[in-house]
Amino acid sequence: MADSIGCCNGFLMWEVVVVVVLKGRPVTPRVVRERFWDLVRSGLSPREAGLALGVRRGAQGWFAVAGGVKANGPGPVSGRYLPLADREEIAVGLVRGEPYREIGARLCPPRPASAISREVARNGPAGRYRALRAQALAEQRARRPKTAKLAGNAELRGRVQGKLAERWSPEQVSAWLAAEFPDRPEMRVPHETIYQSLYVQGRGALRRELAASLRTGRALRRPRRATGERRGKIPGMVNISERPAEAADRAVPGHWEGDLIIGAKSSAIGTLVERSTRFVLLLHLPAGHGADAVAAAMTAAMGTLPAQLRRSLTWDQGSEMAGHAQIAMATGMQVYFCDPHSPWQRGSNENTNGLLRQYFPKGTSLAVHSREHLEAVAAELNARPRKTLGWKTPAEALEQVLAADAA
Repeated sequence: MADSIGCCNGFLMWEVVVVVVLKGRPVTPRVVRERFWDLVRSGLSPREAGLALGVRRGAQGWFAVAGGVKANGPGPVSGRYLPLADREEIAVGLVRGEPYREIGARLCPPRPASAISREVARNGPAGRYRALRAQALAEQRARRPKTAKLAGNAELRGRVQGKLAERWSPEQVSAWLAAEFPDRPEMRVPHETIYQSLYVQGRGALRRELAASLRTGRALRRPRRATGERRGKIPGMVNISERPAEAADRAVPGHWEGDLIIGAKSSAIGTLVERSTRFVLLLHLPAGHGADAVAAAMTAAMGTLPAQLRRSLTWDQGSEMAGHAQIAMATGMQVYFCDPHSPWQRGSNENTNGLLRQYFPKGTSLAVHSREHLEAVAAELNARPRKTLGWKTPAEALEQVLAADAA
């Protein structure tokens, strides 16, 4: 077996990288299982881990019996779960009489004293903590699938079915159970569990016909959107990938980036930045930032600019731009939309929004600022020298563009 050595808090830590089974060398089943779980946690599938150890049969059975190692998936296990090695270290520390804080600090990664306390209380009944027994208890709790709570408790199931038959909603049933049985946690169930018992195949502990007692009357859940439709998608969007190359390289002025900065109580200010000159315009939105309000403010702001400075606008996929067709028609600008979760596609605008937070701090109301104040802030930014412009100001850069067009 080839290993690599790491160090954590002064203690050596062995990390399995490649495993080669040495035939003829006595290896205990316990060691083989430990190596199998190490390989699964490193990202190998149960089959691959079994083949690496020379265990052609049984390895996938270990995985199934353990319920898929907490995460129930092919990827590595979260580091918050204790491996057997840590549990052995806890057992040794307890025998030595060490405090929980000292034991936790010695683990790799280190654990807080509260984590050691919970582990001992959960897996060391009567003050007798044993590493192998604790590991077995943890694996037993991690097994999947588990018996549904309603399937395993006939009294609870009967109460829930009775109330559903009276046309109570699952949320009403859940709240009633908590009030009716305050000292019996086994008689409580979340309303989502009731829904799953009615709807989800394989967890149907309740009679299926009770679904007809729900207000929807449906026996199956129905998605709120059409198949394949992304929630909140704006009709008619043109993706940024179709934006002309002249906008991408900033060679031609007139291509803008836009966004909203949001303040307290959903107040907002619209921000527009010209990509070539970094010239800033601010949109006054005193009546909110709905699609109609943004379209009206955008049309008014762009109407003050000459046609050669109204080529395109790039925005994110916020619902405030649902009126993009109206904006394009009124201003002559083609509107392009960024990919989801890709703010770098509007880098100039993101940088400008950061500068604007000096004037409009987060958590403050943006509705208190007048149109005149916004114009003053924009003018101050446009008069600030920018390194990316060779220390010219955005106002000077824009003036040069207009002068060149007029010549």
